[in-house]
Amino acid sequence: MSCSNPPLANATLQGVSLLIPGDDDKPHRAVWYRQPHKDAPLVLHLHAGAFTSAPSTERPTLVEQLLMQGGASVVSLQYPLAPAHPFPQALHAAYAALLHLRKERHRFCGAKAPILVAGAEAGGNIAAGVARMARDRKDLPLAGQILFSPMLDPRIATNSQRQAGAGAASCRYAQGWRQYASRPSDYCHPYAEPASATRLEGLAPALLLTAAGDPFHDETHAYAQRLIDHGIDASFVLLPAPIRLPAAYMNEAPHDAPWMDGARDSLRRFLNRAAACKQPARTPSLSKLK
Repeated sequence: MSCSNPPLANATLQGVSLLIPGDDDKPHRAVWYRQPHKDAPLVLHLHAGAFTSAPSTERPTLVEQLLMQGGASVVSLQYPLAPAHPFPQALHAAYAALLHLRKERHRFCGAKAPILVAGAEAGGNIAAGVARMARDRKDLPLAGQILFSPMLDPRIATNSQRQAGAGAASCRYAQGWRQYASRPSDYCHPYAEPASATRLEGLAPALLLTAAGDPFHDETHAYAQRLIDHGIDASFVLLPAPIRLPAAYMNEAPHDAPWMDGARDSLRRFLNRAAACKQPARTPSLSKLK
């Protein structure tokens, strides 16, 4: 069986509704976007929404479409939202979903298909936390993590956030952080605040994407650089502006955006490496798409 993807997969845009067991056996809703071939990597997608909301569209969002067009079979989890479900409930739900996908992956794709986690904005935070859990618990071989403009730093004080008008106590990201990390001790937990975590060795390969004008540009870039400095196979991709990030992550993909080709190519290369029987050694990189 081949361990790499076809040049460009054509996943169905009609998702299949699922119920996935949680860590407390309480099921969580999910949508599965299937690939037509069985060798596709299986990606758990965690949506944007500042920890407190979910996309309202019934069609695949921008991130789901990019992942599918990059060659992945995608399971998009409706994780529990704050403030009713603060940290670490969404994190535990996502990790339990990954364990379920590993156990049942023969139903979703090939029995040996690689499993990855992907997330945008708040979902990127949860995805980064899940990658740490997988490393620490050693019960889930994670083939990669894909982080789209992840919310990593609750201080909301970077230059890119100030330029984007974020950082005020009333902004949705500050409110989202307060509702998600509801206890002071949560802000010190490396699963909740990856930006300040000190132990980075052993994490799964990472692909981080952002764009100019994105309020999470600086923390995405800084986290990518820290991963690279600690020897992690990590790539940082700066998509060309203009892109309305992170709001675009909650919507359907535009049909005529010139930057989408570069994003798809980056995802396809990363997913192909994850699906390879033997991943070749490579040099981590920071890149800018033209």
